[in-house]
Amino acid sequence: MIDLDKYDLQLLSELQTDGRASNAVLADRIHLSPSQVSRRVQRLEQSGFIERYVALLRPAAVGLGVTAFVNVSLERHGEVHTDAFTDAIRDMEEVLECFAISGEADYLLRVMTPSLPALSDFMLHRLMRIGGVRSVKSNIALTELKRSTRLPLDHL
Repeated sequence: MIDLDKYDLQLLSELQTDGRASNAVLADRIHLSPSQVSRRVQRLEQSGFIERYVALLRPAAVGLGVTAFVNVSLERHGEVHTDAFTDAIRDMEEVLECFAISGEADYLLRVMTPSLPALSDFMLHRLMRIGGVRSVKSNIALTELKRSTRLPLDHL
């Protein structure tokens, strides 16, 4: 792991805001030369601080109007059962995030669909048919108060 200095942290912050910013623009913002910015960004990419660059789409613009947070509990635990669940979930485009969690449920999923009937269809005909799923409970988001992909860096 590399040590991050103030310029690296500024670069990471700027790239979280605008991943398409050119080296010249970044250099102007953090007061380094474009060549220094290029070298630092490459080092941050190779060191694993920067995973990838993506375009963030507006869900409503692409027809995704329903967000649900789904708790899933399995009948049995163990590598075979959890691996089968994980493999099935990875192939479901509606599942944006899946976390193994502690508490009453085994997994927490963030699911997006175009409509409530589409969510119902996903839950009944796909999610609940995964072998080993014991129960599924969902909460539907009514209003999005905050959505961010920006990671906090103040602790570094």
